[in-house]
Amino acid sequence: MRRPTPQQQRRSALLSQMESGIAIIPNAFQPRREDDPSRYYTWIYGLSVFMPDSDFWYLTAFPEPESVLVLIAGAQPQSILFCRPRDEEQELWWGKRIGPEQAQERFGFDACYSMDELDTRLPQLMQGQSRLHYAFGADAGWDQRVYQALNQLRHPKASRGGSVFPTETVDIRRSIHAMRRIKDAAEIDTMRKAVNISVAAHLRAMRACQAGLYEYQLEAELQYVFRHHGAWGPSYNSIVASGPNACLLHHVDNDRQMQADELVLIDAGARFDGYCADLTRTLPVSGRFTGPQRDIYDLVLSAEVAAIDAIRPGRPMNTAQQTHVRILSQGLLDLGLCQGSLDGVIEREDYKRFYMHGPGHFLGIDTHDAGRYHNTQGEWLNYQPGMTLTVEPGLYIRPADNIPEAFWHIGVRVEDNLLVTEHGVEVLSADLPKSATDIEAIMRDGALH
Repeated sequence: MRRPTPQQQRRSALLSQMESGIAIIPNAFQPRREDDPSRYYTWIYGLSVFMPDSDFWYLTAFPEPESVLVLIAGAQPQSILFCRPRDEEQELWWGKRIGPEQAQERFGFDACYSMDELDTRLPQLMQGQSRLHYAFGADAGWDQRVYQALNQLRHPKASRGGSVFPTETVDIRRSIHAMRRIKDAAEIDTMRKAVNISVAAHLRAMRACQAGLYEYQLEAELQYVFRHHGAWGPSYNSIVASGPNACLLHHVDNDRQMQADELVLIDAGARFDGYCADLTRTLPVSGRFTGPQRDIYDLVLSAEVAAIDAIRPGRPMNTAQQTHVRILSQGLLDLGLCQGSLDGVIEREDYKRFYMHGPGHFLGIDTHDAGRYHNTQGEWLNYQPGMTLTVEPGLYIRPADNIPEAFWHIGVRVEDNLLVTEHGVEVLSADLPKSATDIEAIMRDGALH
């Protein structure tokens, strides 16, 4: 007997949690190029790229659009896929389809049917089930399709025959997202690959960086490494932000020419086999930090290192932010950018003028991956082994009358990807240098041009 795939194991775990009822987990439909982009559809360098629904991908790894997973819990649990049928004419234009017959064997489903049969079979599958596990409100088109199936069972002719149909609805996302918060071995292995590709891309950008290049030219170096090593592409729109752009949290135009004696902040990660990396390094364009740049860089780096050291299983998930805030606030006081006492700066949130975002986020199939940070009472949850997350302190200093001009337009962020372990954390991106001295050495000795 063939060993179950990770996706089969996840489906089995979800079926056990459901206990009873039917679950419907749709994938995305792929719009044509002339249609409006949706959250499942992204543009990468002028090309339309299909992005599967994250929950669907987690449970199936089925790569084609226009598909849906149906799970039936109970004494005889079933895992059923509906997908596009084989079609010679369509395949001539758009490439080969897997088809229901091959999908059942390759992906370990109990049954597979053509999407053409969904509207007929779905009411039949719902019949006899009192509970529907589905994410109403996530997609209006799918909502309409599910309601249509329910209404067939609610019709007086069906109800006179004693038909049992779902009368209770449960949001399936809560269970799936709780599962996705803790990564299994297969996910961790895939994320290592995504991170390693991203590390290689950042190293190439460090070596290529020089005054006179445009931000998009460094972006092209990143994209080359992503695709060269088999990644789908970037996890998100790569940020290459030089000079004043480094003080914008999500600068994605990447159209500015980089000047000497500036910093360039590169926030970029690869998406490999559906999983994301998310790394940030800040470089001196000319290859050497100025004094004020080094002061800010070293301060941000010290906050990042301390936060990583503070993360442990069982500690609340605001530990990183508390660590960042205290170290950054003291550094801002030491540099004269904030005034008063440390406790006062923190209590008044004066630091937010320069550090206005959070400490990081879950990482996985989505860059900001699924999973709750608080319990139902609003209390912070604790770090747990198997969580993958980012830590990313930053300081962004914009021109102002009470800010010394030497600090203007200095934007620094340092971000690594972590795996929480039984005893602490593993820095998945540890191979990407981050000390100012190491970055300067790479840029000095490893130039591509």
